[in-house]
Formats: sequence, structure tokens, C-alpha cells
Amino acid sequence: MPLTSPFLTELLQRLTLEQKVRLLTGASTWSLHDEPAIGLRAIVVSDGPTGVRGSSFDDRDPSASLPSATSVAASWDRDLVRRLGRLIASEARSKGVDVVLGPTVNLHRSPRGGRHFEAFSEDPFLTGEMGAAYVASVQAHGVATTPKHYVANDSETERMTVDVRAAERTLRELYLAPFERMVDEGTWLVMSAYNSVDGVTMTENELLREPLKTEWGFDGVVISDWTAVRDTVPSANSGQDLAMPGPDGAWGQALVDAVKDGRVSEAAVDDKVLRLLLLASRVGALEDGPAEVAVEPWVDADVVALLREAAADGMVLARNDGTLPCAPRAGLTIAAIGQHAVRPRNQGGGSATVFPSHVVSPLDGLRAAYGDDAVRFAAGLPPQDELRPFPRTALFEERSGDGGVHVRFLDADGAEFATEDFPSGRLTWINDSNVGTAATVEISARFVAARDGEHELGFAGLGLFRFDLDGATVFSGPVLPEAEDFVAALLNPPHRVFTLELREGQSVELLLSYTPQFDVGMSFAHILLGEKDLFGDPQEELERAVELAATSDVAVVVVGTTEALESEGFDRPSLALPAGQDELVRRVSAVNKRTVVVVNSGAPVAMPWIDEVAAVILAWFPGQEFGSALADVLSGEREPGGRMPTSWAARDEDVPVWNVEPVDGQLAYAEGVNVGYRAWLRQQRQGGAAPALPFGSGLGYTSWELGALEVVGAGEAVVAEIDVTNTGARAGKHIVQAYLSGPGGSAIDRPIAWLAGFAVVRADAGETVTARIPIPVRAFQHWDADRRQWASEGGTFTLRLASSVVDPGRSTGVEMNAS
Repeated sequence: MPLTSPFLTELLQRLTLEQKVRLLTGASTWSLHDEPAIGLRAIVVSDGPTGVRGSSFDDRDPSASLPSATSVAASWDRDLVRRLGRLIASEARSKGVDVVLGPTVNLHRSPRGGRHFEAFSEDPFLTGEMGAAYVASVQAHGVATTPKHYVANDSETERMTVDVRAAERTLRELYLAPFERMVDEGTWLVMSAYNSVDGVTMTENELLREPLKTEWGFDGVVISDWTAVRDTVPSANSGQDLAMPGPDGAWGQALVDAVKDGRVSEAAVDDKVLRLLLLASRVGALEDGPAEVAVEPWVDADVVALLREAAADGMVLARNDGTLPCAPRAGLTIAAIGQHAVRPRNQGGGSATVFPSHVVSPLDGLRAAYGDDAVRFAAGLPPQDELRPFPRTALFEERSGDGGVHVRFLDADGAEFATEDFPSGRLTWINDSNVGTAATVEISARFVAARDGEHELGFAGLGLFRFDLDGATVFSGPVLPEAEDFVAALLNPPHRVFTLELREGQSVELLLSYTPQFDVGMSFAHILLGEKDLFGDPQEELERAVELAATSDVAVVVVGTTEALESEGFDRPSLALPAGQDELVRRVSAVNKRTVVVVNSGAPVAMPWIDEVAAVILAWFPGQEFGSALADVLSGEREPGGRMPTSWAARDEDVPVWNVEPVDGQLAYAEGVNVGYRAWLRQQRQGGAAPALPFGSGLGYTSWELGALEVVGAGEAVVAEIDVTNTGARAGKHIVQAYLSGPGGSAIDRPIAWLAGFAVVRADAGETVTARIPIPVRAFQHWDADRRQWASEGGTFTLRLASSVVDPGRSTGVEMNAS
């Protein structure tokens, strides 16, 4: 249905100016306004992109936790993304959600980006292909997608205000390219970012019109990032269509007044409303429009099977001396070492967070695969200094006899006017009327000790608190934000902890009184009741881990980042793992030559010990089935199917594009089109350092041989074909990657090589299959900023099919005409 359809136009004409403007700001944090006059129901949106949380920000309504975007991109598998997209659509419909706020298609410009786990890759083509598969699959089931954050929101430092300075060609060829691919695929929304580009904040930026709506023909809705619309007239006169959240914002009556006095045309408002009505038609929200697409619900077993497969398919085997695969056998002993073995990160922090019904830890997965008696555990290092919310099993609720937390909302006179129950110690309210009205929020629970000894119990949050344990007040006063980014502080608030000596089965009454103290433009509160993990003497625990490794056949050390290092709202100061983890790996590998290191991070980390261990698996943030998938890969039940979607450095000082800190509010993309592996290739040519793990690289459990390369077609119909033979002893997966290099003597400042296509190959032992890789004409083109158009340079381009960006592979010339 086009924007100018008579059906939509007739609906528009039935609305007054005030009714139209009302539709352009959200009704709440997660919903848009209904309009009974035209049969429009409310449209519900939800954070994604690695799951669908729904309208609540807690675990009352669990969601499937999918592998992170870096894990998914490491699979290089469009079909896998489509299957995950079907699950996303089903999860959305089961929660009454019409619009998923994803995928994130910003680029890994610098490895320090704190939110890279949520974005696919450093490469615009790979990012575009993964995102397009996501968009196509989710929307095929009547649920809208929202590629974000348009554009150049590639780091978190000063993200609300940073002014990105990038050349037009840089924007076109790198940062806008994935969004263009999403529009080509037909995405129904695009999210505008917080940051500015070349001096203009994105919700007011001309880039929302040109190229998004004019050149690319985007007919969907430009939705703002939450609170990104700040000024009425400039944003209303731009390509911005919808201001979130609601019900308050910069538009409303101020926009009605601006139309009436001629500062904003009513035609501009009409265009925005038509786009919203088209979205409503697409998701089935109009009474007289197309019906909502029915989506089959998934059974739990199918969800688990897909997420287990997907997690394994994204794991990258970065090193292997033959220790892996390690099949279960009688008498085999495995030492599982590291806090991440029992407290893994299945997902990144911030708005991408979902609350799964379960997470399989590496320790659980190993014991299920190898047997409880075969796998022993030692933490080796103290846990992170964080408060873990009480699970339901740690709490007792007298009224129901079940676990949970009881909440009372009190007015200024201390009278109760509402109550609520939560299943665990994690409580979040966003734009909640009870929180907005309450003078005091009273939170109570009864904790039951599962063991004898000390327990560190406490709370986390921002505001004014009083905390009582068994009737005794142990804290009274304000808790203030510690992070510079206030949103990050709200999502990861500071905690206060108190030590109690308890016997197994002994209970303690917890009572937390909370008074909101911070105005964030909405009724928002995020509070945890929980317990800190206890730990013995650090040196003794380290020695215990080393002794366990020395007396085991295989040592599996699980290391990784924390929410203090990788999360929305801040960037990383370095690529180093948390203190002590490198030493733990080295101490273990010194006593066990069959040490396998599993890296549980969403983005690059330095691995100074990589050449000292038997094997390294990059697990990323692999979703709720982490442990099961890891056991599948370690045992050889599944192939580690991943290849690097982003280059990893050996040391901080080797990274060619490092800066994420603005200078006087500006962040210069001075490296131009040479980001990621492109920057590494240029640096190496100039005699600089190479990456520890190049883009596209990764091992498997078999070997491959490429045959002769043939190019079929010419002009816009170029297809590269190559035979690929599995020369190993077992079935496996391979990624054939197509790279282009420009003509010799070119006047265009091109990268040394760039990704132009890829194909996933699966074959049995000894089998030969043919990989066919279409090379789009755009891959040969560059953006001509003087002519403001894509241009083709005449000459012979080099096309190389290879197993990574640094693999020589097979090459041939492709002749192109100038245009």
C-alpha cells in the first residue's frame, strides 16, 4: 500500500490538526496513541534486537535470550538470521508487540565501543546483509523492524551530544550503507540517533530527508531514540516522524501552535501521519485495514534447539593445537575454571537486556555433556563487585507460600493505594503511574539462607532509601549516581551491602523504603534486592584453581568482560580483560598443556596468552543456551561455525582507529573509509602491526581447499564461482569470502581491499560443492562527492575469493567500464 493510497488519505482527512499531532508523540514509554475516530488501535513497541522484552523491564514475563549481534554476524549465515527472525516475530506477537526496535546496524569503528555487542560488525557489507536478513524475516510475519541508530552512533562517550564530523564519502560508503540496505529490504521504521552529524542533531538533520526519504525512497516512519527530539520546530521541519517516549515531549501543543502560526506546514504533519497510518496498516492496527498477520507460537523445545545451534554456529575457534574436539570418554577429567563458568554473560547490558526463563552456564553444560563426576569447578578469582538479584528460590512469600517480592505504594499520608508482586529481586518501572504518584515505595521480602555462614545482603538503586533487616535500620539516606551517563547510572545503579551471619534455613525480613529523588522526564525506577557472591582468600582460591588444573586431563578457563566494561552508556578504556584473568590463564596453562580458554565477551579483548594455550574459543554473548552450545563445540558434537566479524588486536597500542573521545564536543572520523580491517591492511602496508585475529578468520574441525575461480557475467551481473572441497575427515562449515581491490594506478583513495560478497559452504568429508557469490555493482563503485552520485572507475579490479581478509585465496581480474 503506497503512502498516497486513497484509503490512508481518507483516514487522514477525518482527523483534526490536534488529532494528527497527538499521534506524533508516544502515548507512553512503549506504545503509540490510538485514535478511535479512524479505527486505529495503539501500536506497541519493544526493545530488541537480541530478544523481545515487551512492555516490562523485569522477569515477570520471560523472553528468549538470543545470541548477541556479534555472535550472529560471526556465523555469516543469512539463513540462520532468518530463522532467528521468525522466533523474534513469534516472541513479539506473544507479548502483543508490533514493532521491534532493532537491528542495530552501527559499525565497530573503534574496538572500544561499549555497545558493539549489539551491532554486527566493523564491515558495512556484512552488517547490511545480516541486518537485511533480520528485517526480511521479522517483517514477513507482520512485525515491524527498526534499524538503528541513524547515523554514526558508533560509540557511547558523550553520545547524547557528540558531534560526529565525517566526510560525505565516508558516510555514504560506510555508515549510511547498512541503512540503505535495510531500506532496500523494505524496513518499516528507522530510528534516529542522539548524536549530531556535521553540527546538526540527527532528529533535525537533513540526512533524514536526503538520502533516506528522497533518494532511497523510504516510506516508513522515522522514530526517535528515546528523548532525542529536543526542539519543536527544527525537528518537525525535518524528516523526523515520531517522538518517543510519551506522553510528554517537544511536540504536542507546541507543534499545534507552530503549525497555526506558520512555522511548520500542515503538509509536513500530514506526511508524518500518513507514514504512521501506513505502519499501522502493515502491522494490522487499523480496524478497516489488513488483518494482523498470524504467527505460530514456538514450543520451548524448538526455541532451545535453535538458540543452542545458533550459539555454537557463532563461536570462533581462534586457536587449536589438536586438543579440540575433546569427545567424552571414560575416566576423562575436566577442570572448569573462572567466575564466568558459573556466572556467564549471555547478553550485553542496557536496553538490549531481556529476561530469559533460564541461562545454561558453561559449568552446567559441561557437566551435562561429560558427567557430573568428570567436571570439577574452581573460581580462581573473586567475583565482580556487583549485587545479584535474589532469585525466586531464595525468597519466601508468606501469603502465597511461594517466592517473591511484595511492593506497596504509599501516599504522602502513608496510606497504601496500590500493591504489586515481583518474582525476584529485580524491580523496574518505566513511566509507571504508581511510581509517579507515590510518596514512598515500600518493598519487602523474606530471604531464606541456603547455607551456614556469612551472607552479604543489600540493595541497588538511585534515590532516597531506608533499608531494614529484621526490623533494624542498617541504612538511611540518599544513593547518588556514580556514572557520568545518567541513563547508564539508572540501568546499573550503585549498591549498598550489609553482612549477616545466618544458619541454613534461617530467614531474614528485608524492608526497603524508596523515595524517588531524580527527575529523568519519566517515572522511572530500577531497584535490586539481592546478595553478593562470597569468596575465600584470593591467593588460596587461585592456588586451588591451579591445583585442580594440574590434576585434570583438560582445563577449560572461561574469562570475559563484565557490565562495568561492556554496556550501553560508556566506552571501554582499554581492551584488557578484568584484573587477574590474564594471570589466571597463564597460571593454569603453565600446569596443564591442554588448557582451553573460552572468551565470553561481546567485542574484542586483548589475549596476551593466546600462543601459550592449547585452544581458544570466542563465545561472544551467546544467549541463554551458552553452556549447552559450548559443550557441543568442545565435545565435537557441533562444528565451531564462526569466523571473525571484526578484527581483534593483540595490544591496545596496535589498534589503528582508537579514539572515541570527542574534542570540544566533536569526534572526527579522520580515518575516512579505512575502518576495521581496511585500517589494519593500510597500517600493515606501512610497516605497522597486524591484528591478532584478522577479519574473516577462524578455524574448524576439518580442512578446506579452494579450486579455480571463475567469473560469470559482466557489468551488473557478476557472479564469482569456485569449487570448495572438504579435505578433512568430518563434515564441516566454511565461509568463502569475496574481496575486491581497485585498479592499479587508481586516482581514487580506496581501501587496499574490501568485502564484496560471501557464501556459507557446508560439506561432508571429501565432498566438493560449488560456491556462487553474486558481486553487486555497488561493490565496484565509490561515492563521488563532487557529482553527488555513485560512480564507477574504469579498469581492472582484482577479485579474490579467500578464507579471510589476509588469505591469498584465488584471484582474477574483473574489467569495469567508467561511469
